[in-house]
Amino acid sequence: MATASSAVEVRPVASEWTRWGQLGCGFVCMLMIANLQYGWNLFVDPIDQQYHWGRPAIQVAFALFVLTETWLIPVEGWFVDHFGPRVVVMAGGLLIAVAWAINSCADSLFLLYLAAVVSGIGAGAVYGTCVGNSLKWFSDRRGLAAGLTAAGFGAGAAATVVPIREVIASHGYQTAFLWFGIGQGLTILILSQLLRAPRLGEAKAAAGRRVQQTRRDTSPAQLVRSPLFWVLYLMFVAVAAPGIALTAQLASVATDFGVADSPIVVLGMAGTALTLALTIDNTLNGLARPFFGWVSDQIGREITMFIVFCAGAASMLGLGWLGTDPVMFLVFGALVYFTWGEIYSLFPATCTDAFGTRYATTNAGILYTAKGTAALLVPLASLLVAATGSWHAVFVVAAVLDLVAAAMAMTVLKPMLRAAIRRGG
Repeated sequence: MATASSAVEVRPVASEWTRWGQLGCGFVCMLMIANLQYGWNLFVDPIDQQYHWGRPAIQVAFALFVLTETWLIPVEGWFVDHFGPRVVVMAGGLLIAVAWAINSCADSLFLLYLAAVVSGIGAGAVYGTCVGNSLKWFSDRRGLAAGLTAAGFGAGAAATVVPIREVIASHGYQTAFLWFGIGQGLTILILSQLLRAPRLGEAKAAAGRRVQQTRRDTSPAQLVRSPLFWVLYLMFVAVAAPGIALTAQLASVATDFGVADSPIVVLGMAGTALTLALTIDNTLNGLARPFFGWVSDQIGREITMFIVFCAGAASMLGLGWLGTDPVMFLVFGALVYFTWGEIYSLFPATCTDAFGTRYATTNAGILYTAKGTAALLVPLASLLVAATGSWHAVFVVAAVLDLVAAAMAMTVLKPMLRAAIRRGG
């Protein structure tokens, strides 16, 4: 009679085609949920023009989306770890289609907020599952794999930002919500049928990696009692908050800076400063995730965090001080996105390095709730602008938060992470 251990011994390591195919399916699913966050800023002003609810009230919907997208991922991750990724991603695709259909006919803040909650649950189901699945399949290239998967969420809006803006301009934002929601949901439903977790013995070992990894699997209950986890959580909030506030309101920033409709030509591409910024920024946001994930595989997570968080602070200050010029708005906006998107590869990879693979989806999901905590600051950014009359204070606060996280990476995270991995074997 075969035992569990003998089943592990005879099961071969999965082929590269298999695991890269799994990552590819996850990547495309992430593409399909990208503009739920990164395309949102295109809808804010049209909704306000239609109903005059005010930006702060409308941005509450964005905060609700991020909160539900992040804070329910641990629950969704539990289902993934116990029942596999397919059913969870299927449910996510269905909820996304329903949510944007609600958005297309929302004539009250209640319906707008309801759609935000439904879309957040759906996006979280897709996001947490796909990132967690990549962490399980790629123990040997964890930073790169998490980065490539998360890149779909960062760069996906770049492919749809121009079509969405054109549909809004020609047919109204309601039509854009309806048809893009249906298309995204159907694509996810189809691809979900191909997703699966690695069976015992299929994932490659992490031997010989430059980044140290624990051999002990930490349960979610143990995770939340770990001081190291809360250091990671605090750092995640500090860096995520500025980026979320900006991505939710980039169109509003461009409008207030007077550059939104300024014609500009960059690398042969012609358009308004806002349209080009949305395309270039989202592309670089996506590229940052695999790039810095790969860098962290080579030189370590903490030093990568320190370098990129400092660069992010400088980019925030540059955008705040020089962004009233269309070219500078484009340049520093791109740098902000490029030095922010990497958190979605560095933090889940670091979490799995420290706490093990078995509960990777759930544990990374618990850490990902930091994004939801950070989203609470999005309406506060609008209030700060209203109180001061400009965006400058927002950018200064953002830079300070980035610098605090950079210092913590070297002085707090690094020694704690090394000690935790030594204890775990």
